[in-house]
Amino acid sequence: MDCSCSTRPSSLLISSEPSLRFPPSNLASNLSLLVHKDAKVVKQQRLVVRSSSSSGSAQNGDVDGFPFKPNKLFMQEAIGAEYGEGFETFRQDGPLKVDVDFWNEKLQDGFLQRIRYAMKPDEAYGLIFSWDNVVADTRGLKLDAWKQLAAEEGKEIAEENDIQRLMLYAGADHVLSKVLFWEKTQSKIDGLKLRLSEIYYDNLLRLTEPKEGLKDWLEAVTNARIPCAVVSNLDRKNMINALERMGLQNYFQAVVSEEDGMESIAHRFLSAAVKLDRKPSKCVVFEDDPRGITAAHNCTMMAIGLIGAHRAYDLVQADLAVGNFYELSVINLRRLFANKGSTFMDHEKQIIEKSPPKRKLTIDTIF
Repeated sequence: MDCSCSTRPSSLLISSEPSLRFPPSNLASNLSLLVHKDAKVVKQQRLVVRSSSSSGSAQNGDVDGFPFKPNKLFMQEAIGAEYGEGFETFRQDGPLKVDVDFWNEKLQDGFLQRIRYAMKPDEAYGLIFSWDNVVADTRGLKLDAWKQLAAEEGKEIAEENDIQRLMLYAGADHVLSKVLFWEKTQSKIDGLKLRLSEIYYDNLLRLTEPKEGLKDWLEAVTNARIPCAVVSNLDRKNMINALERMGLQNYFQAVVSEEDGMESIAHRFLSAAVKLDRKPSKCVVFEDDPRGITAAHNCTMMAIGLIGAHRAYDLVQADLAVGNFYELSVINLRRLFANKGSTFMDHEKQIIEKSPPKRKLTIDTIF
């Protein structure tokens, strides 16, 4: 089952002088991920328009040169891959459905790779970082956007943890209509969502610092020659610009953005594994959300949870939970795979031990 399609070069992070070079991938150059037909046509011809009006919005939906989609930024994404399902890629003889097992088999290490990984086992891993609250503190950006919107509308937001959590992780439609009870008509809700996205992108321009300890951790894994990817539902241009402002553009060998057309969290992780040319079962996902950890496990990946937005007991399903990146070392990655290796998600048969037969006691009488 070989796919003859080519990967779009725009889906990878391009750097003129990358700090780390990896061997070229034969598989990644022969496979491409699913992109909706309508979206493909639009994104190839999309122009960034900077409006000269005072509101900064244009007819094509851009705000100060930043295309945004409120339903992508403020929504609860599907976990995905609940039964190991993946997505579709196109071949000359028709579409080919690929799932988690397909990628684990297709991305098997070659002979020379196995020899290299035997000498340098760290290079066999792939690290996937979620953008929200792992690479950048988007939790603060979203809360500030909600507060500014409330101030503009003359509303008040209760300082309750449950309400703020819904504002961060639930859809904007649900929050506006059933949590904050601001509006009920869909037209007004769409207007508020539009303004909410404008405020978020304005705040994103001021983002210059990554999460605490992230840069040192990326430097450590770069020295160990472990490839890294970042996934987000932001568009590619905003993602790369934000990484450049934070000084992280040379640490990531792959970027999964809104242009890739992934429909769930798990699909983003699978896309990142393919771009890194690593089996999903050899990848480690860094997440702060229990839903993202579940998606990683659905993809047979390991998951490291960052305590912060969620408490430690909310991240019990993570293979490792840490307070910040300073608590991590490269040896932690080896320990994740130390017990069962890459087959930790495979089905196992329970062996029922049979009790040994009882020995009969005999008495030998010597005459």
